[in-house]
Amino acid sequence: METNMTRGRPMGIILRFTLPILLGNVFQTLYNMVDTIIVGRFVGQNALAGVGSTGTIMFLVLGFSNGMTTGFSVLTSHKYGAGNMEETKRSVANGILLSIMVALVMTTVSMSFMDKLLHLMNTPDDIYRDAYNYIIIICAGITPTIFYNLFSSFLRAVGNSRTPLYFLIFSSVLNVFLDLFFIVGLGLETRGAALATILSQGIAALGSLTYILLRVEVLTPRRSHWRLNKEDSRFQLLVGLPMALQYGITASGTVIMQSAINVFGSAAVASYTAANKVQSILMQGLLSVGLTMAAYSGQNFGAGDIGRIKQGTRDAMKYVLVYSMLASAFAIFGLQHFLPLFFSGDVDMATVIAYARPYIYECASCYIPLGMIFVYRNTMQGCGYGFEAMSLGFVELAARSAVSFLAIHLYLYPLATGADASAWLSTGIFAYIMYRYVLVKIERKRQEEQEEEEE
Repeated sequence: METNMTRGRPMGIILRFTLPILLGNVFQTLYNMVDTIIVGRFVGQNALAGVGSTGTIMFLVLGFSNGMTTGFSVLTSHKYGAGNMEETKRSVANGILLSIMVALVMTTVSMSFMDKLLHLMNTPDDIYRDAYNYIIIICAGITPTIFYNLFSSFLRAVGNSRTPLYFLIFSSVLNVFLDLFFIVGLGLETRGAALATILSQGIAALGSLTYILLRVEVLTPRRSHWRLNKEDSRFQLLVGLPMALQYGITASGTVIMQSAINVFGSAAVASYTAANKVQSILMQGLLSVGLTMAAYSGQNFGAGDIGRIKQGTRDAMKYVLVYSMLASAFAIFGLQHFLPLFFSGDVDMATVIAYARPYIYECASCYIPLGMIFVYRNTMQGCGYGFEAMSLGFVELAARSAVSFLAIHLYLYPLATGADASAWLSTGIFAYIMYRYVLVKIERKRQEEQEEEEE
């Protein structure tokens, strides 16, 4: 099921590759949403707020880890696009060995500092216990999440976006049953939601690994490949570390934003959490085309076809424009119909909608610049320009932090919820500028290489 993305009509390839990723991301977001729905309806509003208040921490910890491992697969896409199957296998083995180290470090660090981080984020006292019980188990189970993401990235690097979807659908359904079993059946409250999440991720990781070993020979290293290669490690770390820092920098801004939301109390946190889950579903179409562009640009960069990368990026932005308009309309008109899913019948939904509406409306107005971030950043990363892509994170951090601190100072809730939109708008513009800059660098380098060959 591998796909060579260096041939054929770019728009058709991008759409066919994006659809399975989109479905997979939606399922992944849905089973994270199931945690909050079941917690909110069967445990209570404070428990929902507790789980929601840790969402930005999950993004920080898992985003950093997964950014690193996703970066490891860029070398795989380059080698596959260049037709070098032996070095493709070697890159897989090297990426797995590096990922083991990343998992050990991230598990230890995240569990050690979690208590201090929750207090630093102004977590309300009435939801602190629920928040801590949830996030500490998530951190203890980082390893299966990292390796599901790694194996999925390897499969996408060789043009296979369908197989990860199949395993993710299965694990998503399993997650629902595990949530009900742990939360409703055993009464484990937020701890049960966390256990269901990491067990589901673990099964998806095992399924992906088994498939690779049995069906994808080009991604199955031989015994001779199982040692760290200096050149591969250097490249994978040079790409993976900036991608991880990109997630870390962006997530730091969302942590600051969550701190601003927390100031307004547990009711505001619970309402924002529910709205954020709806928003997370809607943004998956933009995130998915970004992941497609990482694989697409990686293969075509390996093949040396820069013109094809440009055309693919233009086609991806056409998709972004159409999707953004549809998602914005759905967000504005569908919000009030989805929010009641997260709460039990004794909650005042008028208050919930009042807190949720500013965030959704502000985000919906900035989906196009958000799509620009995903497309241009992933294209740069796919070409191996990780540090240039990482610079986008500093713009996001600055914009999101400035608005969040101002909201705390002025005690304005609509300003706090606008931190995401302001970050997307400013970073989307900067992303286009950096993309053009990277294209100039690539073309200049290619020209110099051609001149050297002629000499």
